[in-house]
Amino acid sequence: MLRLIAGIALAVAAICGSAQAQQNYPTRTVRLILPFGPASATDITARLFADRLTRRWGQSVVVENRPGGDGLVAIKAFVDAHDDHTLYFGPAGSFLVHLYDQDTLPYDTQRDIVPIVGIYVTVLAISVPTSLNVNTIGELVALARAEPGKLNVAAATGNSDFLIFGFCKSMDLQITKVPYRDIMQAPNDLAENRIQVLSTSLAVAQPLKQAGRIKVLIVTSKQRALGAPDIPTAAEAGYPALTMETTGGLYGPKDMPESLRKSIAADFRKIAEDDPVIAKRLADTGQIMTIRGPAEFAASIKEQNEQLAGIAKTLGLKAAQ
Repeated sequence: MLRLIAGIALAVAAICGSAQAQQNYPTRTVRLILPFGPASATDITARLFADRLTRRWGQSVVVENRPGGDGLVAIKAFVDAHDDHTLYFGPAGSFLVHLYDQDTLPYDTQRDIVPIVGIYVTVLAISVPTSLNVNTIGELVALARAEPGKLNVAAATGNSDFLIFGFCKSMDLQITKVPYRDIMQAPNDLAENRIQVLSTSLAVAQPLKQAGRIKVLIVTSKQRALGAPDIPTAAEAGYPALTMETTGGLYGPKDMPESLRKSIAADFRKIAEDDPVIAKRLADTGQIMTIRGPAEFAASIKEQNEQLAGIAKTLGLKAAQ
């Protein structure tokens, strides 16, 4: 009986200790590590929530931009911290593709990156310079076939990259990939016709689209973007293979308790519900705010991973060991 009582006491103490730690979180500055540079859609979203979280938590929440290395720079900074106050903020595609485009990985995507809260769906877009005189995705495909190897193509790290190059492979289009350390530099090169195709978030393309310097041919979401209702979806344009929705949000280290992740997710949901300005700002940057708890977010990541695995097969890529 004494052993039973002692066991119950230890269990209660553990539960209370976990609950107390959860209530006290955060106890110091929280860092949000991003794989993209300033002014990207992910950066704008992170800063909107960081500002509100700072007020809600009474602790500073800071955004750290770590572009480069196809997202590996940011991921490694997050994983190496081993700290529940250092979190990763970005699209799931920024690390899911590492399974296929890296020979070896310094981290385990299933073990080291734990979903906390899904925040948004990024609307991806495929754009060309206005001077290219291409008005539809069909015309772009025809041009690529007529002039093999002459089109320079750039894409944001993650789903955008996989989607466009998987599509070109499946259509037997010969194109030249142009890598960028920071994809935010690519739109200006596109407008100047130094590259001819850009696959990235709609937010990155919007300013130069509005200036008339580039054309957005399609969005890859299932529905037209609220911020650009004139642009057809890939399916509407006759190319359903280019349909992809990529979710993004916040992730924690492998040993972060589920109770804490649920608590953080609840804080994000409360902030989103209380401040309608956030949803509007996300829509303006080509995103759809969709708050998901840890389990639902994990399910959406699994779905994306399955689609990426299919594209990897088309590209002849095998998962890293």
